[in-house]
This record gives sequence, structure tokens and C-alpha cells, in this order.
Amino acid sequence: MAEITAALVKELRNATNVSMMECKRSLVEADGDIDKATKILRERGIAIATKKATRTANQGLISAVSSDDGKTIAMVEVNCETDFVAKNDNFINFVNSMTAKACESDGVLADEVKDVITAKVVEIGENIIIRRNIRYTLDAPGKLLSYIHLGGKVGVVLDLACEKQETADGDAFTELAKDLTLHIAACNPDFLNSDEVPADKIASEREIYANQVKGKPEQIIEKIVEGKLNKFFAEICLNNQGFVKEPKQSITELLEEKSKEVGDTISIRKFVRYQLGD
Repeated sequence: MAEITAALVKELRNATNVSMMECKRSLVEADGDIDKATKILRERGIAIATKKATRTANQGLISAVSSDDGKTIAMVEVNCETDFVAKNDNFINFVNSMTAKACESDGVLADEVKDVITAKVVEIGENIIIRRNIRYTLDAPGKLLSYIHLGGKVGVVLDLACEKQETADGDAFTELAKDLTLHIAACNPDFLNSDEVPADKIASEREIYANQVKGKPEQIIEKIVEGKLNKFFAEICLNNQGFVKEPKQSITELLEEKSKEVGDTISIRKFVRYQLGD
């Protein structure tokens, strides 16, 4: 039998990130052949990952990163089983590396890095899931901005548009973008505007409101239903919501005000908000 030296174990450890004990065990099984030991670890890792995949993973981190030129931004949610692991540097570094990969791809990150996840499950000893990822790319005047809240439990990415690049480069535009990411984190809108709300959802709300005032004159019912529907939109649609810093002012009114101030047309192209475990 080949001698399993500490140097050999360390070499396999460096190549696979698996624990020293597992590396030594696989080398003994492979009679010192690193290639065979690596294959054994991979097969064992898949079995371990499959077993741990049944365990609940609703802790973890949300992370965002932008490219050096600011024209691409990505956000990722990576889940683990315990808050203890979520605060571990090993897991944090892993999340950061996955966010960097997400900034280079529009694909489903979990599918692209299956082997990497398997190895990390074996290394950390908990079920790990890349729940979701998003990437925005700026191809018109504006700014991409992210905001991570509550130590990685809430994340926001915003694409704020304007017509002139000098507007996007200004401090006022950046401050507005920051305020909007804070608002989205705090107020959790589901849609940008009422046009995005599915017709069946609106119809269902209308029916509920109409039943609440059944028996009143038809014209009164319609007026009440429209009023309630507008309140509903103000709860779930970003442009209809009251600005978190000035609730009497809607986001639409805020954008109109800032547009006049800078002499440009400012609008929200798109946004996304992640909440850990959602």
C-alpha cells in the first residue's frame, strides 16, 4: 500500500476544499492515487449533498455586486441551514464568489455551479442552496444601484432611467437612486405600476370590494370600489406607494419633482427585491 503522507493529503485538500479527514480517507481507498481519490470524493460528495438536500435551508445571505464600470449589477440569495454558518467567513466568501459569477451570467446560477455547491456542502456540512439570482445590464442613460439591508436578509437592485447621461452622473440622481432602494427595502412593492398587476388579481379584488358594499346604489358601489382599488395599488405598486420619507408624496410625484429639478425625465425601468427565505 502507498504511503499517505501529510503533503499528499494537503495537496488533495487544496484541490478539493474537502476536510483533511475525508481527503486522507479517500487517498487510503485509492491507494495514494490523487485522481482516483478526487473521483471518490466527488462521488461521495454527491451522495452527501443528496442526503442533505432534504434538510430545510432558510438561513443564509443575500449579496449584490456591480462591475467596475457600473454597467452590470447582480444579486444572489444563498441559503444554508443555520445562522451560525451564515455568519461564518467560509460561507460569506462562498456567497461573494457566487455573486461575482452571477455578474458574468444571465443563466440559472444553481444549475451552472452544481459541482461547486456539492463540494461546499461536503466541506461545511450543511445543505446549501442557491435559491435565485438576477443580473441587470445598463444599456441606456441611467444608474444601477443595489442595497443590502439587515446584514444580508433583504436585498434590492434598482435600474433608474433618465434621458441625459450628465443627469445620471450627477449627485442628485445618485441620492434619488439611494432613497428609492431604501424605500423598496422598507415598503416591499410587488409591482412597478398598476399595469403590471394581473387582470385576474384586479378582478378578484373588485369582487371582494363590491361584496363589502352590496345593497348600495350601483353608482355608489362603483365609486367605493375604485377608491379601494386605488388604495390596493398604493400598497403593492411602487409608483403608487407613498414615499417612505414623505408618505403624502407618491413615488410618481417624487420622480416628477426630481425631473423638474434636474431638467430631465426620470423614471424607474425595473427593480427587484429579495427577502431571505421568501
